Amino acid sequence: MTEFNPPAPKTLDLLLHRRSGSAKAMTGPGPSADELRTILAAGSRVPDHGKLAPWRFIVFEGEGRARMGELLVQALLANEPDANDVRQQIERERFLRAPVVVGVVSRAKEAIPIPVWEQHLSAGACCTNLLLAATAMGYVANWITEWCAYDGRVKAGLGLAESERIAGFIYIGKAAAPLEERVRPDLDGLITHF
Repeated sequence: MTEFNPPAPKTLDLLLHRRSGSAKAMTGPGPSADELRTILAAGSRVPDHGKLAPWRFIVFEGEGRARMGELLVQALLANEPDANDVRQQIERERFLRAPVVVGVVSRAKEAIPIPVWEQHLSAGACCTNLLLAATAMGYVANWITEWCAYDGRVKAGLGLAESERIAGFIYIGKAAAPLEERVRPDLDGLITHF
């Protein structure tokens, strides 16, 4: 008899041991073009009620990361005209922390039978799949939003439509230091049975 969904113990091991690597402690190289394509393909293999693909990706690599830094400085100065040089430099270098950053944009559609909440959850699932795929390929990844994900000037500079939101920026690179395990929640305290 053919088994249509065979066990995948390596996948389970990845899920049980995956941890984020700090964007501040990443180095290169980042994923190659083919590897990044595979990571993005995995990102798109998420639950998607209605087959809407209510998300899209913005890839920041090479000089695109520096251009994003300049956009962040412009937005910073519009919000905080007195921001000092150190603060400006932090924003200028924010997207340079990793060799590749993927922005996941939630683009939920209103006034359709599929709840907007489910569409946003699908975008969040994209973020998780990107983390898992990068980890499976030997990279470290970190899902971050920070202030820039919510700033209207940044969103406009990235070409987001009024209805679009940034679900997260996924930083991908190599670990520059050993990854630290963190305390995990008490699983028994999170489970109830009905």
